[in-house]
Amino acid sequence: MAPTIATPISTDSADIANFVISKGNGVKGLSEMGLECLPQRFIQPLEERISFSNIMPQESIPIIDMSNWNDPKVAESICDAAETWGFFQIINHGVPIDALENVKDATHLFFGLPAEDKKKFLKENSPSNNVRFGTSFTPQAEKALEWKDYLSLFYVSEDEASALWPPVCKDQVLEYMKSSEVVIKRLLEVLMKGLNVNEIDETKESLLMGSKRINLNYYPICPNPELTVGVGRHSDVSTLTILLQDEIGGLYVRGKNDSWIHVPPISGSLVINVGDALQIMSNGRYKSIEHRVLANGSQNRISVPIFVNPKPCEIIGPFPEVLAGGEKAAYRQVLYSDYVKHFFRKAHDGKNTVEFAKI
Repeated sequence: MAPTIATPISTDSADIANFVISKGNGVKGLSEMGLECLPQRFIQPLEERISFSNIMPQESIPIIDMSNWNDPKVAESICDAAETWGFFQIINHGVPIDALENVKDATHLFFGLPAEDKKKFLKENSPSNNVRFGTSFTPQAEKALEWKDYLSLFYVSEDEASALWPPVCKDQVLEYMKSSEVVIKRLLEVLMKGLNVNEIDETKESLLMGSKRINLNYYPICPNPELTVGVGRHSDVSTLTILLQDEIGGLYVRGKNDSWIHVPPISGSLVINVGDALQIMSNGRYKSIEHRVLANGSQNRISVPIFVNPKPCEIIGPFPEVLAGGEKAAYRQVLYSDYVKHFFRKAHDGKNTVEFAKI
């Protein structure tokens, strides 16, 4: 079969948006046209680009070996990392390597589909609100687009997933989600004990992990990576995020004094980070930290985050157990779906979302 020759498009902002967003080509479609320079629509303001003078090469987030869950030092390391860094990597976590590799392969398979096939899952075409193919973050609210395509899958039930998720990746995604359940529960049990919440009953379970969303992220090769971002500065709105990286790297976490720290890919590891919901429920003891992804000029990168969230109908606020000693609440009670809507209504803006819940 002869290779498809991409139709040239003008660099007009409306044409670019139409090609990338409305026609389902994504930034992958732009990347594959062999553009020599980045379209204006993707050029980020100077303050949003990462300066290499701000990167701390000698710093690293904690790496925690989970092979012995019953060791009190493991629990201590997890709680300490959640309080100090908001991010940590886990190794020997028990999720089968095959499940990790299969979901990475499935991500490449989905993004390798023709635009016509991916387009079926655009917001206006998708069979369900719970299945969404898109590009950037919130294009209608962004002055500059981010250099990323994604497939976002909100998990309701295995039956719904089997019926509505893209056939090319659904089995591998479901297998990965299932095989990560044990590690998610164990992490949350440890983190709750650190807050004097000694049991995750049904009510707490709904509050901590009542819903899950998984994203397949694709960051194609970018002609001018220094002028844009893969993902802008933000913290997650989840309770916890479990991130699977490929071997390429590009995730940066906010360190001290305006610095940024690279999270190097470690084969077989998972990156864990505290989300805003857990920061609020812990009354600020566990920190959700700003992070971002750089665009890459030489390789296509993928990542697969699982967002473990409260149920949309839950009211989140500091746990009574955290305030039992007389600590004052720093956050008000917020309907979780309102918090999430607030986040998705605007462009990425660092840690500003959490201000919405502050007293």
